[in-house]
Amino acid sequence: MRCPKCGCQDDKVIDSRASREGATIRRRRECVACGFRFTTYEEIEQAGLMVIKHDKRREEFSKEKLLSGLKKACQKRPISPKVIEDLVEKIVNEITDKYEREVPSEVIGKLVMAGLRTIDDVAYVRFASVYRRFQEATDFVQEVKKLEARP
Repeated sequence: MRCPKCGCQDDKVIDSRASREGATIRRRRECVACGFRFTTYEEIEQAGLMVIKHDKRREEFSKEKLLSGLKKACQKRPISPKVIEDLVEKIVNEITDKYEREVPSEVIGKLVMAGLRTIDDVAYVRFASVYRRFQEATDFVQEVKKLEARP
């Protein structure tokens, strides 16, 4: 690790802790050269999981892209970043448990929609409008009616 203050590559680990249900490790480090303390996070790299898109193209799965899409759907809503990050972790865990090499984009979309539906109705409709490519206002109305009809 390179020290963010002086750029030295020598550091020592002061403390290590598991975080996010053991999915990541938080390490507190100290630079040997300048004594600056900083925190790093390690997580398991999901090697080579490919997403099969609607048009049969393949694209590498990106946790960052998933997080970005969820943040856009939840923008200006009373949803904490922690809730969004937890949903991302839950979705990633479900995908990696069921799929080794390739996952259809529809599976990811359905998991996101199910997760957003439990968190916030507005964020759910926002995501659904992009995911299902709503063309008209009636598409929105139909989706809201489905939300109202749920138990």
